[in-house]
Amino acid sequence: MWRILLGEFLGDLRSQKTRVFLTMFAITWGTISVVLLLSFGEGLRQSIVRGLLNAGERIFMVYGGTTSKEFEGLPKGRRIRLTEEDLELIASSMPEIDMVSPSYGRWGTSLEAGDNKTTTFMEGVYPAFEDLRRMYPAAGSRFINQRDLEEKRRVLFLGNEIAEELFGEEDPIGQIVMLDNLPFTVIGVMQKKFQDSMNNGPDADRAIIPASTFKSVYGYRYVSHLLLRPKDPARAQFVKSDLFRVLGRKYKFDPEDERALPMWDFIEDEKITNQVGLGIEIFLGLVGGFTLLVAGIGVANIMYVVVRERTKEIGIKLAIGARKRHIMSQFIFEALALTLVGGSIGLAFSTLVVLIVDSLPGEDGAMVYLANPKLSVPIALTCVAILAAIGLIAGVLPARRAARVDPVESLRYE
Repeated sequence: MWRILLGEFLGDLRSQKTRVFLTMFAITWGTISVVLLLSFGEGLRQSIVRGLLNAGERIFMVYGGTTSKEFEGLPKGRRIRLTEEDLELIASSMPEIDMVSPSYGRWGTSLEAGDNKTTTFMEGVYPAFEDLRRMYPAAGSRFINQRDLEEKRRVLFLGNEIAEELFGEEDPIGQIVMLDNLPFTVIGVMQKKFQDSMNNGPDADRAIIPASTFKSVYGYRYVSHLLLRPKDPARAQFVKSDLFRVLGRKYKFDPEDERALPMWDFIEDEKITNQVGLGIEIFLGLVGGFTLLVAGIGVANIMYVVVRERTKEIGIKLAIGARKRHIMSQFIFEALALTLVGGSIGLAFSTLVVLIVDSLPGEDGAMVYLANPKLSVPIALTCVAILAAIGLIAGVLPARRAARVDPVESLRYE
């Protein structure tokens, strides 16, 4: 039976080349629209999320705030100032915390290497800061380690752009930089990364030293903020509540007082960003889907024309014993074949475009978002399912009409 259906389809293909070409072109164009819009939408979502995570890998940035509620006889408006010792309390009281680091920050820090001078935002941190903020060292360099921290070493980790500003093309590793007129040895330079969210400027322009060294040089007691990462991001809300409970007990504020501990919640921001990205993908998919739907309507119209043109042929087949299901199979097969062949061409072309665009350099500006399309398996499977549904629907209605043709009337059809 399938050989017969295929033979009839190829025969119609040869006799109606223009009509078949235009039908397949409409399906191909609709498929290209759906696939490219979904792929660029997925790439945009991934770029936005990556830009956020490169500023903070599923962490909480916790700041000291001001109480907004009275608590246990204490007035509101009290200032909460966090210290490095709070991390020890958190680590001992909250087993769901995975990594921690303080951040001692200082604007206007001067850096001098030879004749090159600049100022920047400098931070004193723990070794875990590398993973918490995705400040990974380039090849041949390293981040600060536990020994640097324990021995209060004067070592310096630089963002890639400030390293270039100070040293140009020269390798900065092992070089001496005068930091606020004190000599520090450069131990690492950050890998270049895309970052669209930031705290006190981009990481590419900052300097990092051990927290212990920062305290010994500048004598700071209070941190700028604390960085915490939960072991399980799904438990983020519980961890936040527990954090307010632990620090609220120490600093005597209401655990429900959110203004006492202002917080940048990267986990929640990631969820929101993914939701926004998904919304953009759905919108773009609907736009492409409507284009494909119009193409499907075109296939259905063509199949109705085919039914009218072949009314006599259908009547003869019915008169000599063909069953209605055979007639329906013929037209459904033709509609599916046109749809799937056109869709396959469109899918192949779209895949080629995605691969070419994705290979283009896109590290700066708008190209970070635009030159990053992603053709995922779900997108491809969704397009195949849509094509199959359109082909089936476009073929069923004309096929049912063909199967209801009266053999006697069809022979008199002009």
